Amino acid sequence: MRFLIKAILLILIALSLQACGATVQPGQRGLRWYPLTEGLTTEPLKSGFYWQAPWNQIYLYDVQWRSYTETVDALSSDDLLVILKAAIIMRPTPEEVYFLAQEIGSDFYPRVVKPELLAAVRSVVSNYPMVNVPEQSSEIASKVQAVVVEKLKGRHLEVASVAMADIELAKVVLDAVERKQAKEQEKEQKEFELTIAEKDAEIARRRAKGEGDSIRIRSEGEAEGLKTRAAGQARAQETIAKTLTPAYLLFKLYDSSNSKFVLLPDKLNVPILLNPGTDRSPAALHEEFQGGSNMRLGQ
Repeated sequence: MRFLIKAILLILIALSLQACGATVQPGQRGLRWYPLTEGLTTEPLKSGFYWQAPWNQIYLYDVQWRSYTETVDALSSDDLLVILKAAIIMRPTPEEVYFLAQEIGSDFYPRVVKPELLAAVRSVVSNYPMVNVPEQSSEIASKVQAVVVEKLKGRHLEVASVAMADIELAKVVLDAVERKQAKEQEKEQKEFELTIAEKDAEIARRRAKGEGDSIRIRSEGEAEGLKTRAAGQARAQETIAKTLTPAYLLFKLYDSSNSKFVLLPDKLNVPILLNPGTDRSPAALHEEFQGGSNMRLGQ
């Protein structure tokens, strides 16, 4: 019986001690609440154990950095729906938890931060075309953070960063964008092929012009050469004509071993054909003819 009484007393003492104290964990700040006297104290309590009367209380505030994620549906600058997730990392300012408790309360995120975050995301995204939102998400996040920080100024809250993730675009819009991009690529391909064709045509024209110029120059050269040769031949013939006397021509006629002569003596009615042989020269034949010898076909 005595043992049971002692146990009950120990439990009561432990409960009394627990009711007379509170522990502030690391990453927390505490505010004393004196309901019968001064009310809420302004000095935040750091981590540790603090004694208190059973009728008093210590309110705890988490001042560690926490991440909050929201799914936001926004309209782009071309009035197309974009669904994305916005993540914000923030915390209460440790030294200002008293003012936070007085002005907003411990439910500061749903009451203040969330509405400002959603409004900032929608406002910034509305300045970008839908297709540019994914690739410019970092820029959009920086602008959203700047807007949120400005809106929360004086609210005793700190913002570390804002990020955009899991950006979803409407499938119908994606299909339209893909078709548009395919058309643009086809157009670019045709323009490229047209440019190549124009360059090939220009090359062919220049090559044809070059070949035509080459033929013209070659023809002019050949004509000039023919003209020069003709002029030379004319001068040569003129020179030769001046030296062709009857006596010289008669000598050349007799001097050729392949010449055939038709002699028509003045007193003969029949011509005599001569084919001088290789063993008799024209000079000898001439002498025989002058001596009145009878001539006949030679060997």
